[in-house]
Amino acid sequence: MRHGKKFNHLSRSAASRKALLTNLAKVLVLHKRINTTLAKAKALRKFVEPILTKAKQDNTHARRVVFSYFQDKVPVKELFDNIAPKIADRPGGYTRIIRLGNRLGDNAEMCMIELVDYNELFQKRTKPEKEKTRRGRGKKGDMAKETATHATLHEEVAPALTPEASIKGSEEEVAPALTPEASTKGSEEEVAPALTPEASTKGSEEEVAPALTPEASTKESEEEVAPALTPEASTKESKEEGE
Repeated sequence: MRHGKKFNHLSRSAASRKALLTNLAKVLVLHKRINTTLAKAKALRKFVEPILTKAKQDNTHARRVVFSYFQDKVPVKELFDNIAPKIADRPGGYTRIIRLGNRLGDNAEMCMIELVDYNELFQKRTKPEKEKTRRGRGKKGDMAKETATHATLHEEVAPALTPEASIKGSEEEVAPALTPEASTKGSEEEVAPALTPEASTKGSEEEVAPALTPEASTKESEEEVAPALTPEASTKESKEEGE
């Protein structure tokens, strides 16, 4: 009969039960999850969670209290250096028990006990927050965006369309092409060698002189006409025709 039995003694003496829970707690701290019977897991949860809460206070007194339970420096160091910062924001409930079914030998109910913060599959995934939009004709956000874009476009286009800049640009581009000095110089340089009187007279004399000299004209006329009009050639031709 269980008269006044407030916790599970696990069919062991007080010293044996304490040694069992201490070893299970050290293995859980080092490996983050273990498989055991459901009764031992429930007893271990009551034993180890106050120790995890104590480990949040990283001072000499807390380390000595935890060391009094474990009697081992390795799990104490792991608990204070790695596990305590990870469970700092959790207000309790550091372990989770997942049932695995019954054991084949003695049909004992088995389970897995693990630290909650080291199981990424069961952690809640935070969804990205969506931007809040208001439905209606007057959308302040859209109007603000449009005004901002118009302002940026005005700042970019304004220096290119200012009248002073446009006038300066036109003057710089057109001035060297339309200055009277440059235009007169260019026309003089292009037209002068073609229209100088000396060059024109020389060119006309060189072209016309050999063609219009009286000596050359008379020589060419005599050479062409003389053999055709000589009396000897004419008499010879008439005799040949009469015969």
